[in-house]
Amino acid sequence: MQTETSSLRGDSPLHRAIEESDLTWRVLGTLNLFRLFLAIILLVLFFAGSEPRLFGERYPTLFFAIAAAYLAFSILSGVAIRGRWATSGPQTYTQLTVDIAVVVLLMHASGGISSGLGGLLVVFVGAGSLILSTQVPAFFAAIATIAVLGEQFFSQLGGVSDSSEYSAAGVLGAIIFAISLAARPLARRIQFSEALARQRGVDLANLSELNEYIVQHLRESIVVIDADNGVRLINTSAALLLGAPADCHGMNIGDASPDLGAYVVKWRANLEASSHTDLTMRANDDSARIKAHLAPLGKGDERSGPILVFLEDASLMNARVQQSKLASLGRLSASIAHEIRNPVGAMSHAGQLLAESKALTKDDLRLTEIISTHAERVSHIIDNVLQLSRRESSRPEHFSLGPWLEDFAQEFSRTLELQEGQLSALDTDTDLEIRMDPSHLRQVLWNLCDNAVKYASETGGILVELQTGRTQRTEQPYLEVLDKGHGVDPATVDKIFEPFFTARSGGTGLGLYISRELCELNRATLVYQARDTGGSIFRVVFADPDRWEDVNS
Repeated sequence: MQTETSSLRGDSPLHRAIEESDLTWRVLGTLNLFRLFLAIILLVLFFAGSEPRLFGERYPTLFFAIAAAYLAFSILSGVAIRGRWATSGPQTYTQLTVDIAVVVLLMHASGGISSGLGGLLVVFVGAGSLILSTQVPAFFAAIATIAVLGEQFFSQLGGVSDSSEYSAAGVLGAIIFAISLAARPLARRIQFSEALARQRGVDLANLSELNEYIVQHLRESIVVIDADNGVRLINTSAALLLGAPADCHGMNIGDASPDLGAYVVKWRANLEASSHTDLTMRANDDSARIKAHLAPLGKGDERSGPILVFLEDASLMNARVQQSKLASLGRLSASIAHEIRNPVGAMSHAGQLLAESKALTKDDLRLTEIISTHAERVSHIIDNVLQLSRRESSRPEHFSLGPWLEDFAQEFSRTLELQEGQLSALDTDTDLEIRMDPSHLRQVLWNLCDNAVKYASETGGILVELQTGRTQRTEQPYLEVLDKGHGVDPATVDKIFEPFFTARSGGTGLGLYISRELCELNRATLVYQARDTGGSIFRVVFADPDRWEDVNS
């Protein structure tokens, strides 16, 4: 509390805010409303009263003129307060000065201190003490007291009053001083409390905005559901995961997500139901496996009240588990490959020496060919596994894809002795720039084209096409390998990039896996899609070369 009090001293922002607080303007408005009603009532009493009049008996004309002017002043002050023509300080000084002068003149026109109008000064000076700084209320109290005593002295000189009324004037002055001094501490406490409440309100609003920002940008998906199953809070990731509308606050959870809504209803009704569950939800035409954890926000296991729902995409969890398994498998495979490489090499060498023997029959030579063929296959698998285990980092280069692709097509056709037209580059854009390690791109494209040639040959003809372009949405460069083979069985599409998966005998099942790994190493993406006319399309989408940053530099 002492820290808060010390922060309210001096020329702090809170101290300055007090001077223009809402309390000041509310007091000014209320006081002016009292001023307006006072002027109206005095005028009504002046015209409606019979002789002798209650007020204005001594100087009727002066009383009427002052009361009418005071009414006009009240209206003008109300407009000034509403329009904030000036700050609260100057308006308060002006209005309080006019109030003292008007009350003293009305009191003089009505018979002096005995009229009772002087008591109005207590109201005006007391109200002014609530909104003025410490020294100013005492100054106005002194002005009011001097004015009352001066009116009494002037009336005595005019012979319309006697000295006996000085005591009443003095008592009134003392009351005015007492009220002004007593009201000031109360006013300061009210002003400090109001300013402190306003400051705390701003802090709470900022904290609320910060909490909302944090919740909305959390990587975890969160949904808060009230007792009536209405969505109280949902962050962006949860809305995307559920396929819910972006603005679903207040919406029933059953309308935002029917699957989650149905489970919440069952969970509330069955106290034995687990708070953890796996849900299969359909959102945006894509089915997703979601793990949901429901936590009551009330005391204990009060399921009828608000609940907090944590959502997690099970497919991402499975992908991380699968990645960990593949990493372990890669390390194990590399260890095994190192151990079996020498025995395989020895068997292959022994088979070659045995084949050179002239005493072997034709059947024996066939057996040596089988030994050599399978030893070579095992050696090729070992090379691929070791390549994965000791894969070097990417050394990207910025180059034009068109000329590079033409050179690759010529080299690949000569190596595999393809006829003209069996591998062709269609509409290659010579101005298409990419950024990638050329050796990695060559290995990726060689694997893709080699697969395309082998699968296309099974259909009786070889026709492999290379095509380049840019994606429609992001304008990223891409390279496609198209063939007219049998295509990929839809049931195995999700497995073709897994290591050691192959759909034909004789393959290692590592070509596509290595190709995707090399693409990801260069911030590119390798995807598969079926070709409308039959066959397969493998697309390499490169990173934007103008925004590519080498993480190894």
